Amino acid sequence: MNFGALPGRLAHVRAEIARRQAMAGRIEPVTIVAVTKGFGLDAVEAALAAGLADVGENRVQEALQKLDTPAGRRATWHLVGHLQRNKAKHVAGRFALIHSVDSVELADELEKRAAGHGAKQRVLLQVNVAGEAQKSGCAPADAPSVAHRIAAQPHLALEGLMTIGPFTDDQDVQRRTFRGLRLLRDGLQEEGLWLPTLSMGMSADYGMAVEEGATVIRLGTVLFGPRGTVTT
Repeated sequence: MNFGALPGRLAHVRAEIARRQAMAGRIEPVTIVAVTKGFGLDAVEAALAAGLADVGENRVQEALQKLDTPAGRRATWHLVGHLQRNKAKHVAGRFALIHSVDSVELADELEKRAAGHGAKQRVLLQVNVAGEAQKSGCAPADAPSVAHRIAAQPHLALEGLMTIGPFTDDQDVQRRTFRGLRLLRDGLQEEGLWLPTLSMGMSADYGMAVEEGATVIRLGTVLFGPRGTVTT
C-alpha cells in the first residue's frame, strides 16, 4: 500500500492535539500510538519513517508476525486489544506496554510469565467506563481493588488506565467517559498509586480525549486511511 498521505495526516493530528490542549489549558505530552491492525509491515515502516516510534496492535498473532522483523525491532510496541489469559505467555516481555489488563486473573498470569522472563512488564488497567456489554474492561467500581492488586505484583509496573470511548457521535457521552477515567485515576492517585498514563481516544474521538487529559491516543485510520484501500 501507498502511505504517502501519512506525513500530512500526522501533521493535522498534531495540530489538532495542540488546538485541543490549548482550549482545555493542558500541557502534558501526548504520545501517538500508530495502530497497524489490518495493515501490513509497510505500515510499520511508514510510521517509523514519519517519526512515529510507538506502534500498536490489537491482535497478538498479528503483532508477533511484525515484531521480529528489521522494521519491527525498531519500533516500540503496544498491545492495545483484548488479551486472553492463554495468550499471556506470548506477550510478557515482548511489548513495551500492554494497555488491556482487565482482571486480577489476567494480571496474575502476566506476573507469572514476566517473572519467567526476568522482566518488569509495563501495563495499564483497562476500565469499561461506559459500561458497554460488548467492550472489555473491569467495572469502574472494581477498578480500585484490581489496580492495587496489579500494583503489588513484583514483575508488573502499573502505569495508568485505559478505556475505549463509546461508539456514538454524542460528544457529551464521549466527554463523560473520558472524564470518568481521569477522575478515577485521580482518586487512585490519592490512594497512593502513581498513574501518569491515560490511554484514551481513537481516530473518531481523540480530540475529546485530549481535552479531558489523555496522555496516549491510539490512532489507525486517521493516520493510514481506511483499511483495505490504497492511500495516496
